[in-house]
Amino acid sequence: MAENSEKTTEQANKNRAAAKIVDAENREDWDKFVTSHPEANFLQSWDFYEFHKSRGNDVVRRIALDKDGKIIAAYAGVVEAAKRGRHLAVAGGPILDWQNRTLVEQVFADLAEQGRREQCVFVRVRPQLEKSEHSMSLMHYLGLRRAPMYLSVEFAGVLDLDKDEDEIMNGMRQRLRRALRKGAKNNIQIEKSTDPADIKKFYEIQLQTAGRHNFVAFSEDFLEKQFAAFAPNGEAVLYIAKHDGEILAENFMIFYGNEASYHYGVSSELGTKLSGAPLLHMEAMRDARERGIKRYNFWGIVEETEVHHRFYGVSCFKRGFGVDELRYTPAHDLVLKKGLYLITELIEKIRKRVRHV
Repeated sequence: MAENSEKTTEQANKNRAAAKIVDAENREDWDKFVTSHPEANFLQSWDFYEFHKSRGNDVVRRIALDKDGKIIAAYAGVVEAAKRGRHLAVAGGPILDWQNRTLVEQVFADLAEQGRREQCVFVRVRPQLEKSEHSMSLMHYLGLRRAPMYLSVEFAGVLDLDKDEDEIMNGMRQRLRRALRKGAKNNIQIEKSTDPADIKKFYEIQLQTAGRHNFVAFSEDFLEKQFAAFAPNGEAVLYIAKHDGEILAENFMIFYGNEASYHYGVSSELGTKLSGAPLLHMEAMRDARERGIKRYNFWGIVEETEVHHRFYGVSCFKRGFGVDELRYTPAHDLVLKKGLYLITELIEKIRKRVRHV
């Protein structure tokens, strides 16, 4: 019976008409399709690729249309002219019905075609799929190989915003509840901004944070242009915690589709002492609910056993909110130029070992 069922499904896929795949030109149609998929987030938003264009990068936006002209798949990627190998990077995509094998195959064939047009060595994809035996075997079936480096977060802490605030508080670790009470007692004020000019202060505090936690800071231009791409459409908000006029902590939040994303966060030494950051998250969660958003993504976490990892401390903080752990299907590469790709693979394996990521 199972064999007959598989044959029936396979035949049904073959009988589906091939889609027409074209360049996307309409922001409204794009975002309407992408946000109709609950698993999608800002990584496949129109504005994220406007940001990449503002940085002088080439982008690819493609949509698949059925016989009636309805969008049934979409993917966006940025061409990375990296020394280790020019490639097309598609984070959080493509967005489609993964059960439609014919469509999946056609979209990945188009990815390869676009990669060749852009003279890429490979196409790197980190799908918006939970990791499973099925998802990993699908990548293999499509001719992809696991990438030596990640493309976007593969292990995330996610909070269900269908829970009310009391439920979230009850699900928190005791230490975080104490930090929230401490923050409230310290008379911390929360402000919000959608003005890209306010990124300057965020950048300055980021440099302090990077110095304390030993990571490479993003440039001011990178942060400002990214915020400027999202803010005009109400998708980016800076949450700012202050005490007696002094900034303690800031969160760069992105609201898109079904998800509120904790994109970046910074804090001063005083902010750590006075517990400013937890209050910012609670305020952002309230705003997310008002927007009808169902998921709050804290993004990257590491295993609880990785006590020496440089992100172990921030992972403990995120877990303190009672998050669910979400493992995405890891980045995979569609190799277009095998000889050059071997060089890329060697360089990235060395970098991964040196950077401990």
